[in-house]
Amino acid sequence: MRSSITFKLFLAILATCIVVAFAMGMAVRYSFDSGFGDYIRERENRRLESLAVTLAADYVETGGWGFLAGRGDRWERSLRLSRYAQPGERDRDRRGAPPPGPPPRVTLVDAEGGWLAGPRVRPGAELIRHPVTVDGRSVGWLLSPPPRLMAVNDEIDQRFKSRQLRATWVIVGLSVLLAALVSLLLARLLLVPVRRLAQATRRLADGDFDIRVRVGAPDELGRLARDFNRLAHSLARNARLRRELMADMSHELRTPLAVLRGEIEALQDGLRAPDEAALASLAHEIGRLNRLVDDLRELSLADAGALDYRMRPLDLSALAARALDAVRDRYARAGLALDQDIEPGLRLSGDERRLEQLLANLLENSLRYTDSPGRVRLRAGRRDGRIVLEVADTAPSVAPDQLPRLFDRLYRVESSRSRLHGGSGLGLAICRSIVQAHGGGISAAPSDLGGLAIRVEWPLAGGRVADAADGFTAMDKE
Repeated sequence: MRSSITFKLFLAILATCIVVAFAMGMAVRYSFDSGFGDYIRERENRRLESLAVTLAADYVETGGWGFLAGRGDRWERSLRLSRYAQPGERDRDRRGAPPPGPPPRVTLVDAEGGWLAGPRVRPGAELIRHPVTVDGRSVGWLLSPPPRLMAVNDEIDQRFKSRQLRATWVIVGLSVLLAALVSLLLARLLLVPVRRLAQATRRLADGDFDIRVRVGAPDELGRLARDFNRLAHSLARNARLRRELMADMSHELRTPLAVLRGEIEALQDGLRAPDEAALASLAHEIGRLNRLVDDLRELSLADAGALDYRMRPLDLSALAARALDAVRDRYARAGLALDQDIEPGLRLSGDERRLEQLLANLLENSLRYTDSPGRVRLRAGRRDGRIVLEVADTAPSVAPDQLPRLFDRLYRVESSRSRLHGGSGLGLAICRSIVQAHGGGISAAPSDLGGLAIRVEWPLAGGRVADAADGFTAMDKE
């Protein structure tokens, strides 16, 4: 329990709340002490002012301070009139009780500092001096202890102050208890999606790629849940592609091997003569195996980033024209017309051998899967600051729902028909690797001729063209 993140989060929130509660308590206490002191000082100043006015009136009436010596109760009377006596003393006076003695905390001295009334002052004591003024001149002084000392001696004020401070700390204690409860609830509530993610991660690690977590609020945890679901989707897709790859590879290897085995057994059993036709059939199947192995090696090197590229400036227009010349006779035998629209002087930095392989794969793809009689068109030119190369053909086309997977290795639109034509399903996957290595993008769309159009784009200067897999997905009719 102590090592769980729930416990740690609970302690962190609780500690923060306790610190804040005690800080608020101390701030309230400081504010109260400061305000209470100001209240005491203001109250004492008003009482001293009231007493000074009463004494000044008596001084004017009697012509001096003699009234204090003549009648002993005049000092107490002045205190009562100025409301300087304690509340309890005023109550006793209203009940008719004998007036109390002068309160011990106010002393009256004359202008020269001679004692007149009140408690005698100890030399060196800390006192507040308030003048008794008559006609603009000070005829005496009222001496009083500082309010901070009087507050301690004032029982009512002290009880009020104690009650306020006690209430403050009671509120702090209740706030801490409430903070503990809220911290526990918050820790549990905040970690509910984390626990769901932890459980889903364990199931994902155990191979359950279909697991998904519920996406809650659009916060960091919500984004983490969406990222987890995307990861699970990618792993499930990769696992499916791996299974399909193994199944397709086993079929691709088994078909020519079965033919080779049948041919060899027929030769061994004397059922077939070792003539030129038999040897040509064996060579054809061996070549098919070699092409498949070479294509797989190309893709593995491309995935590992180890495919060799020797970049240099070259003429893409001349390269495309040579690629067309190399397949023109085969197209004619297949009953396909070959058109070209190549802008001269298209310069590009690239690997000549790899770009020849790219063009050969694109033209081979159209040659194999375009119905006869048909037409294939190769265009190359500049457009919107890019070099664009497009191979388009006539029917058949590709269904829209199959377009996103056409660059997947070993994927075919119709597996049986593709195998009949000898395709391995790796041609356009290799094309995509070559185009990406040259900083370009490859995509596909329905052709205006009625079939499939594969487009390759390179920037004319600096920068990288977004790959089709990031937007418009390329297609392969294999």
